[in-house]
Amino acid sequence: MLEELKTKAPVKPIDCLHFINGQFLESLNKKSFKNINPATEEVLGLVAEGGKAEVDLAVAAARRALNGSWKNKTVQERSRILRRIGDLIIERQDEFAYLEALDTGKPFSLANSIDVPRAAYNFHFFADYIVGVNTDANEQDDQALHYTLRRPVGVVGIIKPWNLPLLLLTWKLAPALAMGNTCVIKPAEWTPMTATLLMEVIKEAGVPNGVVNLVHGFGPNSAGGAISEHPDIDAISFIGEPKTGTAIMKAAADSLKKLSFELGGKNPNIIFADSNLDEVIDTTIQSSFINQGEVCLCGSRIYVERVAYDEFLEKFVARTRELVVGDPLTPETTIGALVSKEHYERVLSYIALAKQDGGTIHTGGKRPHGLEKGYYLEPTIITGLDRNSRCVSEEIFGPVVTVIPFDIEEEVIAQANDTHYGLAATIWTNDLRRAHRVARNLETGIIWVNTWFLRDLRTPFGGMKQSGVGRTGGMHSIDFYSELSNVTIKY
Repeated sequence: MLEELKTKAPVKPIDCLHFINGQFLESLNKKSFKNINPATEEVLGLVAEGGKAEVDLAVAAARRALNGSWKNKTVQERSRILRRIGDLIIERQDEFAYLEALDTGKPFSLANSIDVPRAAYNFHFFADYIVGVNTDANEQDDQALHYTLRRPVGVVGIIKPWNLPLLLLTWKLAPALAMGNTCVIKPAEWTPMTATLLMEVIKEAGVPNGVVNLVHGFGPNSAGGAISEHPDIDAISFIGEPKTGTAIMKAAADSLKKLSFELGGKNPNIIFADSNLDEVIDTTIQSSFINQGEVCLCGSRIYVERVAYDEFLEKFVARTRELVVGDPLTPETTIGALVSKEHYERVLSYIALAKQDGGTIHTGGKRPHGLEKGYYLEPTIITGLDRNSRCVSEEIFGPVVTVIPFDIEEEVIAQANDTHYGLAATIWTNDLRRAHRVARNLETGIIWVNTWFLRDLRTPFGGMKQSGVGRTGGMHSIDFYSELSNVTIKY
């Protein structure tokens, strides 16, 4: 399959242009930057570098579409278009997966089995969901009837991350379009290709010109900043890290935009001795190292009840050493390359810090033998760090986990909550009462018991503390992308 993808047109690295008002465009000043393959450090192509001028054009196009052709589409018509987008993603699944692997460094097999199918499902889910959305009506005794009108929030800015570029873009774009909004998207500069390819699908699916616009560029002083502060953008959906979220919130404050933030996580994986250890390790390998650990939901702080600690660590280290680090396009690869040189060096700095803090590296911590090019790092397990170490408290966002023993339930709850983050947690136990007790006391937005990464798209997704603002999923997404008006009719 991969050899066929590499040789047949048009599946090849693409130059990435802006998509504004239904047309692919260069930057007005012709500026561009290089897109680097993290697995080879070679140039994949050029990316148009946009800024305020391109954002202004995109917002103007989105505003015209909001008040024009898109406004008059019925719910059923929008639903059919969303379903068509999902269908077209599946038709081009291998192409999307191949470009995603080139851009991010993740294994092609992962992109093809999770990222792209989920991207299509995001559109299929909201295509179905929007048709069944109701409005409220309340009768006030014999005095009046109150009912609610739901309308689009307006022009939405979507600023997306680099770790799951296609999946997370569609997770925001699908409900925004379902509610009748128009959008201006800024992809992460490190991973521009699948967003660009998605614009071809958007156009083919029959989305009117100007409804979806894409501007490539950089952050606060470039396209990202222009979107954040633009007076004609009504809402911003952002996925990234808290520092950038804070900058966006400040920039958006003058125009009081609606904000939805999915930010970082330093998630605890709590393992009690009564759990099925083989099942725990099967899942913990995934929750620690999938996508090179570049997933905000990864359980990078592993707490193991002391009586099971030695057995867990021995088996976990052995299984981790079986993971295959290498070329993302090779079928047997399970761990690809980190997304960029900058991020690679950041992750390495945390491993150096762990050593300074007296941590023990049980496996990993270095570049794999034989891979001299690319941003490759062996999956890394660290013990011997206390709760004050930065490696325990700060998000590393790489294939690096810490393992810490605990003795009693209250102790591990306190340690799990001892963080500025509050995104997700996993609990492993066969004691039902304990599962409920611990879940109730964890300060996180998402809690899995005896599983990880299992999602129902109707349920609320989001974090507490510095892990986010608001919730998405099902009606929570529809509410964010809506404005409500209450109408009172006096009898």
